[in-house]
Amino acid sequence: MPVEFLGIAATNEGSEVTARSGASFDKDYTLRLARAHEDHGWDRVLFAYGSDSPDPSPAAAYIAARTDRLQILVAHRPNVSYPTFAAKTFATLDRISDGRLAVHFITGGNDHEQQREGDFLTKDERYARTREAIQIIKRAWTSHEPFDHEGTHYRFNDFVSDIFPVQQPHPRVSFGGSSPAAYAAGGAEADIYCLWGEPLAQTAEQIESVKAAAKAAGRTDVPTIQVAFRPIIAPTEELAWEKAYATLERVKARKAGAALSRRRPLGEPQNAGSQRLLAVAASGDRHDRALWTPTAAETGGAGNSTALVGTPETVAQALLDYYDLGVEILSARGYDLLDDAIDFGRHVIPIVREEVAKRDATRP
Repeated sequence: MPVEFLGIAATNEGSEVTARSGASFDKDYTLRLARAHEDHGWDRVLFAYGSDSPDPSPAAAYIAARTDRLQILVAHRPNVSYPTFAAKTFATLDRISDGRLAVHFITGGNDHEQQREGDFLTKDERYARTREAIQIIKRAWTSHEPFDHEGTHYRFNDFVSDIFPVQQPHPRVSFGGSSPAAYAAGGAEADIYCLWGEPLAQTAEQIESVKAAAKAAGRTDVPTIQVAFRPIIAPTEELAWEKAYATLERVKARKAGAALSRRRPLGEPQNAGSQRLLAVAASGDRHDRALWTPTAAETGGAGNSTALVGTPETVAQALLDYYDLGVEILSARGYDLLDDAIDFGRHVIPIVREEVAKRDATRP
């Protein structure tokens, strides 16, 4: 089966270990990072969403117009725009990119962060709204006749778009979450289901939950599974672990300076994914072949925060362990965004692709 690599399309060089040096949207850096991914074997990059961050859609359009092959994943929170408007925005982006767009729908795992942009629904209500929004957007992408909608969260009459995606029937829909409500919504609607990097056994359990939810929704197919990691690689195992602990100290130093506080949830995390990452971290620092959890613990289980540590060969084999579970999209971003994207593309991606080709050649 195919394997794809997803990187990050940051709009500045800031990270958990590095303070940004300029504007929140640094056009030159954004383009340099995207082209580094395109030139070093990555398939697509994610334009993430935050209540205080640059709007991902025009940033994605900027990159789409200046790259040739790189695919683009745009994160979207349904609370920030009406589904009919969002459908036209994404159809336009798919046109600009000549069919290179996918959309990642974010339900929102923290009440405080959602309320910054006027969203006061409960978590389960947000999942229901996301599911309804996805259904509307898919229909707007594919319906050439006017239609009405009267649902729990949205109501309109006689809508038809005059802009349709290049991709047929529509761009891929990406979705993530680790709660029963997330499995139900994503299992029903997602083309890609996204998980954060947990040990192999727990990842296998989550994959089965996604499959069960898809079956319960009446699907005959299942979403493509994506898992995300923070790789830390070096020429030797010793150097890789030195780099890992140095990275952890850099995270701590930046956290001590309150640089990470604005984005972090207040108190214990509300979302199941972060709670799971903290539970994994509490059970031990190292898991399986190369999974390392102190970075997740230090950041409060915030997003993609578990690392894979080792030589390129070790990290590649660790990624292949997840591929063998049925994971087809491997999401990775380092802590030094540009340099790590280049190193990972040069030294890890070729190993994984070669081994996947060998597996496919012997698969019945």
